[in-house]
Amino acid sequence: MHWSEEIAQKIIDRNPDKQEYVCAAGISPSGSIHIGNFRDIATSWFVAKALIKKGKKATLLFSWDEFDRLRKIPKNVAEQVQGWEKYLGMPYSSVPDPYGCCESYAKHFENEFEQSLKYFGIPVSFRYQTGMYLSGCYSELIIQALKKRREIFDILDSFRTQDAQEGERENYYPVSIFCPECGKDDASVVSLSEDCTKAEYKCKCGHSGTFDFTKDFNCKLAWKIDWPMRWKYEGVDFEPGGKDHASPNGSYQTSRIIAKEVFDYEAPLFQGYEFIGIKGTTGKMSGSSGLNLTPATLLKIYQPEVILWLYSKTIPTKAFDFCFDDEILRQYFEFDKMLNSARADPPDETARDIMYNATVPGREVVTVPMSHLASFGPIMDFKPELLETFFEKIGFNYKLEDFAERLELAKYWVEQCSPESINRLLEENNWEYWDSMSENSRREIEILAEELRKDDRSLDDLNTMIYSIPERAAGPMEPKVKKQAQGQFFKNVYTLLLGKDKGPRLYLFLHAIDKEKYLPLMEFTEDKRQAYEAAKAAAAAAENAEPPAAEAEAMEIPPVKPEITIEDFQKLDLRVCRIVAAEPIKKSRSLLKLTLDDGMGGREIVSSIKDCYDCEKLVGRDIIVLVNLKPAKLGKVMSQGMLLAAAGEGHSCSLLMPDTDRPAGTIIT
Repeated sequence: MHWSEEIAQKIIDRNPDKQEYVCAAGISPSGSIHIGNFRDIATSWFVAKALIKKGKKATLLFSWDEFDRLRKIPKNVAEQVQGWEKYLGMPYSSVPDPYGCCESYAKHFENEFEQSLKYFGIPVSFRYQTGMYLSGCYSELIIQALKKRREIFDILDSFRTQDAQEGERENYYPVSIFCPECGKDDASVVSLSEDCTKAEYKCKCGHSGTFDFTKDFNCKLAWKIDWPMRWKYEGVDFEPGGKDHASPNGSYQTSRIIAKEVFDYEAPLFQGYEFIGIKGTTGKMSGSSGLNLTPATLLKIYQPEVILWLYSKTIPTKAFDFCFDDEILRQYFEFDKMLNSARADPPDETARDIMYNATVPGREVVTVPMSHLASFGPIMDFKPELLETFFEKIGFNYKLEDFAERLELAKYWVEQCSPESINRLLEENNWEYWDSMSENSRREIEILAEELRKDDRSLDDLNTMIYSIPERAAGPMEPKVKKQAQGQFFKNVYTLLLGKDKGPRLYLFLHAIDKEKYLPLMEFTEDKRQAYEAAKAAAAAAENAEPPAAEAEAMEIPPVKPEITIEDFQKLDLRVCRIVAAEPIKKSRSLLKLTLDDGMGGREIVSSIKDCYDCEKLVGRDIIVLVNLKPAKLGKVMSQGMLLAAAGEGHSCSLLMPDTDRPAGTIIT
């Protein structure tokens, strides 16, 4: 039985006659919603599905805690706008949108998350707490909490390690009033009427007044009272929460007592969950990096079904990782294997139960191997028609519609997250490596090329032939020696064809790729040797030659700019950054978008060097970047810095690069 069904059965056993069960989740829109928070809604949704599977009615209720106060300014928001500290203490729904595209701070991040939810096919009944509070829905329960404020204090105090101070209990009020003058929750209750319907208050801004809880609703209960109050109002049966809430002194343990003693409500069944890990990113994930870990970001490399599968197959008390390294290929492989097991006749029951939660209505996943798309896609420039031919050659009848979505995800992953794994054929023979090889190793390559020129073989025959070559070149070997020789042979082939010592499965690669594209890279003839030596000599001569007259001409030196102080210079934050991806910006004649490893999570910059540098040759190079330049939008891309280059009228641009290898993020002083 799946873990969600076990929880569902416990819910039914607690209240077997309830007509419709409520599974709840909630998040405060303090910034972009992290994928770790998504476990809240996924856990609740799976339990709701399990209840429905058992023949019950169930609703997934999601609360936006947008009436919470703005407590701090997230890093990405602080980099976007200045002076937002003035809104601290206001509800998120009353703070302007720092990006200027939505009606409020809360709405910006709510819309961002809600848009990504659509891809998962999760039906959600949203509750926006600003509207709930200001409509007066909670007024009676707020007054009830005020009447039992001393009991609430005693419950909260029982979880504290320090003794209460004298008078603290009498002056405790479980509600915050948002001041009508400054809009913040800095108003303190001075006195409360005997029937607990009216309060006198005074705000730090100097404003004071009377608050009538029967008709004034711009107030909010403290979190540990607000939570059980909403359980009561909505009739919640189940709600998960992070392991911090589940601890012995956590919010749930406190709130469940308040629910019973103050609101006469049995707290819903609670499930604590572990947090989510991240593998394969450079630096710390943050809202200011190009890979802010939101559901929308993950959907650039994961299909929604695979994300749901990771949550479904892992019990809530266990952690798991989202992977930006090559572990993601293993996850796709395991997903495909389990999906095929669930679809088998008869199906694997465990796989079927897990996949029940990983389906998205209206979609059907075709298990085209993600590893093939990531390995062979770059070699074929991600052209669908070539990949269709490739799959046909290796015995699969996959068409574009079967792998179009995964192809885009694979392309994004290899280019943005794992550029070092990109496989592309070299443009010319690797003479430097050939010259370093032994005579026997060269003989192995000659045998391979000779065999490949013959008629096509089946995949199995090709694989057998490849593994036989070391012994054909050197004679019989002991098994251990033979295995080592085969490994070195494979490395030699990869290095001569791809420029690195590993790549996709060699027999698939040699079978699927047009021979005319790679056979010349195995041919090291005397004619090619002479051409190589001539080109090498010409390049050396050009490097040592005097510059052409036009280049040698002294350019007009501009005057020195006004002097600055050392303090002015120290404001510039110059750092070594490594280019991990480069691509032209559409409809721009001169702009390139560079994705950088800055040692701090990554950034993107835009520079007008399109005419001076080839994108592929920029990848992997270190440059100097001014990282604390105020971001600006260039070519529809937000540029987060400026690279340093030498340039002048009539002269080409030359990037400034460190002459020694330095870690990304190294400060230039």
